[in-house]
Parts: sequence; C-alpha cells; structure tokens
Amino acid sequence: MTQPSPRLSALVVARNEQDRLPDCLASLAFADEVVVVLDRTTDASADIARRHGARVIEGGWELEGERRNAGLAACTGDWVLEVDADERVEPALAAAIRRTVADSPFAWHQVRVDNYVGDRLVRHGWAGSFGTTSVPRLSRRGAKRWRAQRVHPGLDWTGREGPRIEEGALVHLVDRDISDMLRRLDKYSSARAADLIAAGEIGTLAGNLRRFASRAFKSYVARRGYREGGWGVLLALCTGAFPLLSYLKAKLEPEKHGGRR
Repeated sequence: MTQPSPRLSALVVARNEQDRLPDCLASLAFADEVVVVLDRTTDASADIARRHGARVIEGGWELEGERRNAGLAACTGDWVLEVDADERVEPALAAAIRRTVADSPFAWHQVRVDNYVGDRLVRHGWAGSFGTTSVPRLSRRGAKRWRAQRVHPGLDWTGREGPRIEEGALVHLVDRDISDMLRRLDKYSSARAADLIAAGEIGTLAGNLRRFASRAFKSYVARRGYREGGWGVLLALCTGAFPLLSYLKAKLEPEKHGGRR
C-alpha cells in the first residue's frame, strides 16, 4: 500500500510587514499549509495573509523565541519550513524541499541563503549574528525549539542533521540600503543588550573589544568580505560592532534596556 506523502507546513512570523508579505506568501504556494504568526501587528498583514489562504495567529510575545515556538506548535505538517517576511523561496529550492521531505531520514536540514542589500547580491562577508549564507529552516515537526531570547535566539534540536539542500536558495532581502543596515544594527544591539541584562552577565569592555577585532577579521578575511569591495568593509564593521554596541548599551544605558543603574 502506498504511503501518503509527508505534509509540509510553511511558517512565517512577522510584525507589520504588509509590504513584503505578499511576495513572501506567493513563494510558499508549494506548501500544504501556511501559518502566519503576527506579533502585535497594526497594519494589513492579517488580511493579506488570509487572502493568500494562510492560517493566521495573532498575539503579543516579548521574546522572539517565544513567538517562533508558538508558530511551530501551530503547524500540523510532518515537516516545517520557516521563512521570514523579507525572504522568498526560489522555485528550485521549493522543488528540492519537496524531494527532501519525501524521503529524508534526518530531522533537519540547512538551506542556502542569497543575501541582498537593495538590488545587490552580496555573497561574501556574512558572519556572526549579522548575517549568514546557510540557515537551519527545514525540520520535522517537534525536532526544533527556539530558546527564550529577544534577538537571534539559540536552538535546541532533537534528531540528526541531514545534508544541506544545495539546489536553489532562500532569497533574503536583508537591507534596503546602508542606512537600513545601520538601523538594523541599532535594533539588534538594543535587543541583545536587554538579553545580556536579563542574563545578569554583560561581559567586559576588553573582551568585547577583542570580539570586535576577531569578528571583523572573520567577516572581511575568513568569509572573504574583501571580494565585495566597500560592502565587505561595511559588513565587517557591523559584524564586529554588534557585540561591542550591545555591551556598551547594557553597561552605559541599562535603564533603556530593562535594567537599572
């Protein structure tokens, strides 16, 4: 007797993304189910998601890990593909994902990412918490759990990792321009400062200065950011600055990030 094909859920977690959501959802038409989790959203995202046939869950979550876990719990497929509103699944990747879930013995897989700043594809220099060229987005239901953190939460896994899916890519519209990149650095470092304060361990100035140097070197040299010209310099600076800015905000302005002087 023929076994039924595994069902695939696509999960999108967003907040006020009415401009980017339509193209994102259109690229997920190959999934058997689309779940959209909207966090404290005040724009037309809910109506847009429903028009695309998605199941919408609305609420408010302080921590990124908590809202992502709420989305994972709402998915009913055998496999879950997580996609952000500023991402699109290329047709070649969609086909590769369907083939993977049909016969993979593994619990989760990485997918390749193409990162864009405006209209420019920036292939090199992504490192640390400021960007990556591979993400673990495809997993069996129940294999993945996000940790309770505000920005770039860690992951806990059940089961074995399979080979990375190499066909196609997840197109990530990271930043619109340089100013957008700097605003993202400010937003991420503020959220990270709150996590550091909550954990009760913000680190030291000397340690974070060393991290600035090592992360910038990794971005520009080890990850070949030098091949991107000035964009590689920008990425190296932002990648190195992220932990240092997070520390300085937690140390110098704790009252702005949930702590006390």
